[in-house]
Amino acid sequence: MATKTKKLKKEVEPKATAQPTATAQPAGSAPQQQPGTDLSIADLKNLGTIIDVASTRGAFRANEMATVGAMYNKLQAFLARVAPEPKPEAKTAEAAAPAGK
Repeated sequence: MATKTKKLKKEVEPKATAQPTATAQPAGSAPQQQPGTDLSIADLKNLGTIIDVASTRGAFRANEMATVGAMYNKLQAFLARVAPEPKPEAKTAEAAAPAGK
């Protein structure tokens, strides 16, 4: 049996050349964010966990690991700078706990 191959013509869609225009903001008002687009410290910590789990499960190729690792290190350094300090009660509770028996 002979198989026939059909050549499909690719339809070329015209590329949009018009740039979206920004809406004018009144003087003194902050630009509004769309709901759900803000990131919290907890979101960034979760992102670090996702990267860690994905690398453990082999989701990245060997040639990608350097880039992923560099981004992970930058994220951890940023979180170390901006993360809130532990509460003083937690520090005193750890200091008051008796040493190992």
